[in-house]
Amino acid sequence: MKKFVNDPKNYVPEMLEGLALANPETLRYVPDYNLIMRTDAPRDDKVSIIQGSGSGHEPAHVMTVGPGMLDAACPGDVFAAPPTDYVYETIKLLATPKGVLLLVNNYTGDRMAFDMAQELAEAEDITVRTLFIDDDVSVQDSTYTVGRRGVAGNFFVMKAVGAAAERGADLDEIYRIGEKVNSVTRTMGMALTACTPPAKGTPLFDLPADEIEMGVGIHGEPGRRRVKLMPADAIVDELLDAVAGDLPFESGDRVALMVNGLGGTPISELYILYRRAHNQLADRGITVGRNYVGEYCTSLDMAGASITLVRLDDEIESLLADPAEIAIRVF
Repeated sequence: MKKFVNDPKNYVPEMLEGLALANPETLRYVPDYNLIMRTDAPRDDKVSIIQGSGSGHEPAHVMTVGPGMLDAACPGDVFAAPPTDYVYETIKLLATPKGVLLLVNNYTGDRMAFDMAQELAEAEDITVRTLFIDDDVSVQDSTYTVGRRGVAGNFFVMKAVGAAAERGADLDEIYRIGEKVNSVTRTMGMALTACTPPAKGTPLFDLPADEIEMGVGIHGEPGRRRVKLMPADAIVDELLDAVAGDLPFESGDRVALMVNGLGGTPISELYILYRRAHNQLADRGITVGRNYVGEYCTSLDMAGASITLVRLDDEIESLLADPAEIAIRVF
């Protein structure tokens, strides 16, 4: 394994320390809880938005803390849910009179940690709501989930609720917006290669050089099927058919289209995928109103990509257009 690693046990703390040192005016690092938070948080005039999950998916979620998006993120170790006490202490530190919204990608470990932390916080009269994100159409149940997984589509939920919170919306309204965005967001990904967690030192799963995994999860969970390597256009067509057919998206729709890299894919290849997806949507009578190409929710160094569609309306598009200031400026 060739990686920029010292002691694998310190992989996450050293990454978080570096992130805070690079953004001293906007981010604060609380090492006791793996916590990255805004330096101006909490603010009494807004709902605090918090998300956390395993590390290894950067820029999600610690690099999306800032005005217009998250107020804080408390990740666990690589591909591991944060401990309940980390989430609980984060809620207490970020609590405001307007309440706290927890965003949780739908994985069993994350749900358990956040559910228990919410119960502890509510016992101290902190107002908390939790929104679960489940945009992945690949499989209904998987290695780590009951129901669908939460993957790159979570960025649109973060962006919309973050914008609404910045506008001063109350907790119920922000929760409604988050549910609405989640309900019209669909994603599917695929892998060209496995990824290598620092503590493991070897690829997480075996994927022969001439095969790809369609519908792979961001922790390397099995997808729909393994097939021989196909041309880029054929890969996009299969992903797009699955994503567009699930809601379903229809002629006349206006959408946000995201082509997300999983950590090891050159940006040039992502634009090759975007080209095909954009043209295929046009052929279906679907207009791309907003586009996002780059790395939003990765899987360490996995070569691969996912495609996300969001059905837009005036409310969602307005929220996505609001400014955000984060460490990795992807919006």
